[in-house]
Amino acid sequence: MSDMSLRQAKEIADRLELAELSLNHLLLNVEKSTKAFENTLQQQKQIINTIPTTDKKLNNMKILVGVNFGFVLGLLVSKFFI
Repeated sequence: MSDMSLRQAKEIADRLELAELSLNHLLLNVEKSTKAFENTLQQQKQIINTIPTTDKKLNNMKILVGVNFGFVLGLLVSKFFI
């Protein structure tokens, strides 16, 4: 009877050790994924902060291209029709 209980105790100890190792591995994976998630959140914040400035720059470029196009058309019209 005591031999059976000793075997059972060894099995339980082995199972507990295996469970502890798997929990440690799981915690490491959770920490890595949390760090990666925080990194992606920081990158998203940076992108969200830069979007308005790039929109302003694109709008300015559209206006400048339109003015340039109008200037070139004006030169062509004045050269060929006047």
